[in-house]
Amino acid sequence: MKERGSKHYLSIQGLQIVDAILIWVAFMLAAYLDDPVREFLKVPSIPERSLIGMTWVVFMLVPLTPLVLERSGYYENPLNRRRGQNLTILFRSLLVVIFIVGLISVFGKIINTKRLVLGMGLTFGFFFIWVRGFFTIRYLRSRAASEGFAERVVLAGDPEETQAFLNNLEPGVLEAWKIVGHFNLESNSIGDLNNLIKVESVHRVVFLAKHTEFDRVARAVETCEVQGVEAWIGASFLRTQVARPGFDVIGGQPMLVFRSTPELSWQLFAKKLVDVTGALLFLVLSSPLWLAAAIGIRLSSPGAPVLFTQERAGLYGKPFRIYKFRTMIPNAEELLEQIKKEHGNEVDGPAFKLSSDPRIFPFGRFLRKYSIDEFPQMINVLRGEMSLVGPRPLPLHEIEAIKKSSHRRRLSVRPGITCIWQISGRSDITDFEEWVRLDESYIDHWSIWEDFRILLKTIPAVLFSKGAR
Repeated sequence: MKERGSKHYLSIQGLQIVDAILIWVAFMLAAYLDDPVREFLKVPSIPERSLIGMTWVVFMLVPLTPLVLERSGYYENPLNRRRGQNLTILFRSLLVVIFIVGLISVFGKIINTKRLVLGMGLTFGFFFIWVRGFFTIRYLRSRAASEGFAERVVLAGDPEETQAFLNNLEPGVLEAWKIVGHFNLESNSIGDLNNLIKVESVHRVVFLAKHTEFDRVARAVETCEVQGVEAWIGASFLRTQVARPGFDVIGGQPMLVFRSTPELSWQLFAKKLVDVTGALLFLVLSSPLWLAAAIGIRLSSPGAPVLFTQERAGLYGKPFRIYKFRTMIPNAEELLEQIKKEHGNEVDGPAFKLSSDPRIFPFGRFLRKYSIDEFPQMINVLRGEMSLVGPRPLPLHEIEAIKKSSHRRRLSVRPGITCIWQISGRSDITDFEEWVRLDESYIDHWSIWEDFRILLKTIPAVLFSKGAR
C-alpha cells in the first residue's frame, strides 16, 4: 500500500533502496569506530578493524531491514501519522530485526560475530533511517504546502458527511491536499462534476455518498475514470468489482480506489531518474546543434525571439509554458484562424496539423523535419513539467475544444517529448481518435521497459523524418 498524496515526488521502492544504503553505511561506520570505541570503553580490541566475520549480517540486513519496515507499515501514509508513531514503528522493527539476527546467530552457530559492531551498526542504521524519515516528511509537507504541488481534491457528498469526514482526518492529510470543491451528488448533476474536474484540474474525487443511489455514484465514478482522475469511494456502502480497483483507508473510513493510470512503483522512480539524467546528457551532447539552430533562425527569420513559448496542457490539464525553437513567422499565432479557414485542418478533431503550413519559414521546416525544434523541451523535462516519454502536450485551446471526456484521459499522465504516436507516423496519423487510442494504449500498458522501447524507436523515426512536417 502506498502514500497516494506524495505519488508525484517519491516512490516506496525508492525509499527502500535509500534505507538499504543507509544500513550499509551504518555498518561501515560502525566497523571504522570499532577500535576507538573499544579504546574509550577500555575493552580489548580485535586485530582487524573491518567487517570480517560480519559479512553475513550486512548481506542479510541490507535487504531485510526495508522489508521489515514495509511489513510494519512504516512506508504507509507518512503524512497521516503523528510524530511519535514513526519512532514506535522503528523501535518495533528494530526488535524484530534483532530477534531474527539472534535466531540465525544461535541456530547457525555463528560465534565470530562482533557484537559491538553489530550493536553500533543497528543503532546507527535505525537512527539514519529516522533522520531520513524526518526530512522526507518535512520535504513532502513543504511541497504539499506549495500551491503548485498540493493535490487538488473534490469532496463529493452531502455537507454533513463531508464535514464529518474532514473532522476525522489527520492534519497531515489536509496539508497535502487543496480542496478545490464540494460537490453534492443529490442536488448537482453529473455534468456539473464533469465541468468541475475540467476547470479545477482535479487530481482526485473523494465520494462520501452513503445515502446516494448506487447508479448515480457509478455514473459519477465513470466521469472520473474516463478522464483518468482517481475516484476514492467510502466502501461502507459500495460493494462491487470494477477494473483495477485499489483499497486504502483515510480518516478511519475504508476506501475503494478506481485507478486508470500507472500505480506508484520503483518503475516510476526509475522513469524520473531517466528523465533527469537523459535530459542533462542530451543537453550536453546536442549543444552545438542548439547554437546552429539559434544562428539559422536569426538569419532566416529576424525580428522575433529564437525560442517560441506557448501554454500547453500538462498533468491533469494544468497549464505550463512549453519551449521550442521558433519555426514560424513572428505573427503565426494571430494568423491561425485565417489559416484554418483558407487551408483547413488535416486532423479530424480538436488538434491542428497542416503539412504545407505557409507560416513555417524554410529553415524552420528543416528544424521540424529532424525534430530539432523540440530540443528546448529538455528544459521542461528538467523542470518536471514533461517527461521524455508521454502523450504530446496540446495547446490549451485544443484541449478546450475536446468534446469527449474520455479524450481527457491522456492528461492523466505527465506529457512527453515522444510517445507511440511519434514512432507510428507522427503527422501521417490524421485521425484524432487514433491518436488518443495510441496514447491510452501507452497509459494502460506502461512500464519503464516500454519507455526504453519508445526512446530507441524514436531515433530512427527522427533520423529518417518519418511523418515529420
